[in-house]
Amino acid sequence: MSFLPSSQSDVRSFSDLYSACEGVDCVIHAAAYGMTGIEQMHKKHIRSVNIGGTGIVLEVCKRQSIPRLIYTSSIDVVFSGQTIIDGDEATVPYFPLEQQVNEYSRTKSIAEQMVLAANGSPLAGGGKLHTCAIRPPGIYGPEEQRHFPRLALNIERGIFNICVGDPGTLMNWVHVKNLVQAHILAAKALTPEMNYIAGGQAYFINDNEKVNLFEWLTPLFEGLGFRKPWIRVPIFLVHLSVLIMEKVHNALLPIVEITPLLTRNEIHNMSCTHTFKIDKAQAYLGYAPKKYSLADCVDHFLKKRPRPRNFFLLKCLFLLLLFTALIVLAVKFTQVRDFLLESWKKYWCLLET
Repeated sequence: MSFLPSSQSDVRSFSDLYSACEGVDCVIHAAAYGMTGIEQMHKKHIRSVNIGGTGIVLEVCKRQSIPRLIYTSSIDVVFSGQTIIDGDEATVPYFPLEQQVNEYSRTKSIAEQMVLAANGSPLAGGGKLHTCAIRPPGIYGPEEQRHFPRLALNIERGIFNICVGDPGTLMNWVHVKNLVQAHILAAKALTPEMNYIAGGQAYFINDNEKVNLFEWLTPLFEGLGFRKPWIRVPIFLVHLSVLIMEKVHNALLPIVEITPLLTRNEIHNMSCTHTFKIDKAQAYLGYAPKKYSLADCVDHFLKKRPRPRNFFLLKCLFLLLLFTALIVLAVKFTQVRDFLLESWKKYWCLLET
């Protein structure tokens, strides 16, 4: 079994991919853009990488007669802020593309469907292309450079001094080694020896644990010297604040680009229960996730991260902008004011009960 070797290149470069794929018989397509932070605002770039790049990967596989392609997808292809409890591949459909709140989720969904639809396509040298998709949730591990740095930064900024969502809100995570295991098993399941059992299939995978984000992140809070947050704020207020930040970002984009503290997609992930079964991956791939400690990953991360900065002034500026924006909206727009008052009454009633 030979895989596409690791190299520095652009997934949108046909010539680079064509050369790199010479002689391999299995490609794992894990390249993507726009997962978190400021990247989620770069819609054109997201489309060119996630959709355009996937199209090039498919074309290279066909021309180089590579029989196996595994696409690293995401749970975001089916989730966008709605409650999902123990979802599985048969009962949870793709989330409507026109209702997705971010370009990353929309393009990942399109790319996954492109890859799965290509299963059975003829190859230039004869034979057929066999494809499948792996759908991980948030990924963590010792060298993870997406979630940990952003979470740590927002904890230090004070953004996570408050809790968002119900204490019973649950989600899944997957350790990078379990993710690698899933890819290797999927590659084997696309061979004639296993009757191409994974061909055209998508698989949810995770650590087989349901966790509350803020409880799960306790080792990171403690490692950074912060208390785990206990003050909860209404979700509608957080959604409104994030929406304002995105609008401000778009308005100022011609002049300066400001990294949003949080995005709507990130709020959805924090405030809505979304958990998935891994039964299909266990039954058909032999997937068996191992237990890993988040505390060990946090220790490794803290040893290697740069010296933390002081965000006191940034916190003050954020609070000032937030309250100013809310006052302006409430005064200028009657509907917004009525919505805020009605939502506050409902929230107050919940507190009293």
